[in-house]
Amino acid sequence: MIPIRDEIKTKRIPFVNYTLIAINIIVFLIMVLNPAKIDSIVMGNALIPTDVTQGFKISVLKNFITAMFMHAGWMHLISNMLYLWIFGDNIEDRLGHVGYLLFYLAAGIFASGLHIFFNPTSNVPSLGASGAIAGVLGAYLIFYPQSKVYTFIPFGYFMRLRPLPAIVVLGLWFVMQIFSGVGSMMAQGQGGGVAYWAHIGGFVFGLLIGFLFNERIKEPVPAPPHWN
Repeated sequence: MIPIRDEIKTKRIPFVNYTLIAINIIVFLIMVLNPAKIDSIVMGNALIPTDVTQGFKISVLKNFITAMFMHAGWMHLISNMLYLWIFGDNIEDRLGHVGYLLFYLAAGIFASGLHIFFNPTSNVPSLGASGAIAGVLGAYLIFYPQSKVYTFIPFGYFMRLRPLPAIVVLGLWFVMQIFSGVGSMMAQGQGGGVAYWAHIGGFVFGLLIGFLFNERIKEPVPAPPHWN
């Protein structure tokens, strides 16, 4: 299933979400336009589990942030930015600009931490916004479970666009990550280069934040009309 858009309109301009998308695109273009330097850029800014678990250095801490804005290819970038574009604006609308930025970064850090926990001996660089975006998806599921998400569904040779509840679209996405994460552990591999446990960690973080703030941050209720 490929989500295309949701039905919820934002009440303020999500400029933090736009900025995050722009930074991701700019960083990717810098990498693509400097092919000779890609390896050094990745090794210096991606998050490598063994750099944290073996001979840890304080300088590695910055990579928890820089790794969030790097992508391994066009499809990696496009798929992540599509999800961020669809769901991120609503979470920014709910948490506020500063709150959303802090939440996004914290979700990415938590996601990377869980990835390292399950892959402590891996020397494969981990990069991408997937963990932070998974946090956005988790929070969206709590805040807007019944929101309709217009989704392309493969059906034979055709693609059908159907409005599905967010709890279905995002719930299925999360279940797929769990199965893939457990499968990668059973195969004793690195998940084919996909950090499934980062996705799971980010999503769970988003769920927790959603539960904590769902009752505190309510959608503003329009005032009733005043009749003269």
